[in-house]
Amino acid sequence: MATTDHSLREQLDSDGIVLAPGVADALEGVLAERAGADVLYVSGNAVSSSVHGGPDIGLTTMTEMVTRVGQIAGAVERPVIADADDGYGNALSVHRTIQEFERAGAAGVHIEDQDAPKKCGHFADKTLVSTAEMCGKIRAACDARTNDEFVVIARTDAVAISGLKNAIDRCRSYADAGADMVFIDAPETDAHLEEIGAELAAIPLVINVPYGGKTPLLPADRLEELGYDLMLFATTAQKAKLQVLERVYEHLLETGDERGLTDQLATWETRDAVTDLERWRDLEDRYA
Repeated sequence: MATTDHSLREQLDSDGIVLAPGVADALEGVLAERAGADVLYVSGNAVSSSVHGGPDIGLTTMTEMVTRVGQIAGAVERPVIADADDGYGNALSVHRTIQEFERAGAAGVHIEDQDAPKKCGHFADKTLVSTAEMCGKIRAACDARTNDEFVVIARTDAVAISGLKNAIDRCRSYADAGADMVFIDAPETDAHLEEIGAELAAIPLVINVPYGGKTPLLPADRLEELGYDLMLFATTAQKAKLQVLERVYEHLLETGDERGLTDQLATWETRDAVTDLERWRDLEDRYA
């Protein structure tokens, strides 16, 4: 991964909430970076859909996720945060998971306290490991990193299972175990978001507010007022892609005519600019 102007920790220590758009592949990463993103986020949900066309229910392996993160990190200069699901096993598995993500170029990961098989945080029928087991995973994650700049985020899915109070209590324990940030997924009301911000004000906070999920769609400026430090847009781009591609494929198969789509398509020149063709041509002239 190329050297960034600011590390992930430096971005998070700056004033204001950090916005991290979700990217599922290298092209999305490049586009998000060109749009001005300072931090990129690789969602397990988005990668699940992209890799095997299935839902986020624990089907994606560590190897698949690490491979995709490496491809994205290798294509961009901004720090990349990765979804490491439940760490892909016990605390020993987490130890190796962190090493693999760090080698792949991730600047940080989040690990959740779900029991296997894990599910998207906004799905029903999740189960949790004990707070003690999750704290062991967090300690293993912190010990496994070789670079102190690597950020370990502890996520809890407790709200839907054992309530908001337990989610907050778990986050305090996870921070005590060494987590750099905490992330309560799928809070269900504005009041939930306010209480999290108030109760965990001393701990850096992550929030994900997905369209169609359980969490109210509050804007970044309001979430910043409530005390959140990092806002993930986990699958927003992929949902846009789904909508557009469905229409494109249907039109092509119904009409057999691409001309009706030209106002919706990037130009050849735009694609060449995004994929940095000119730089590769310069390298070809130099070496070949």
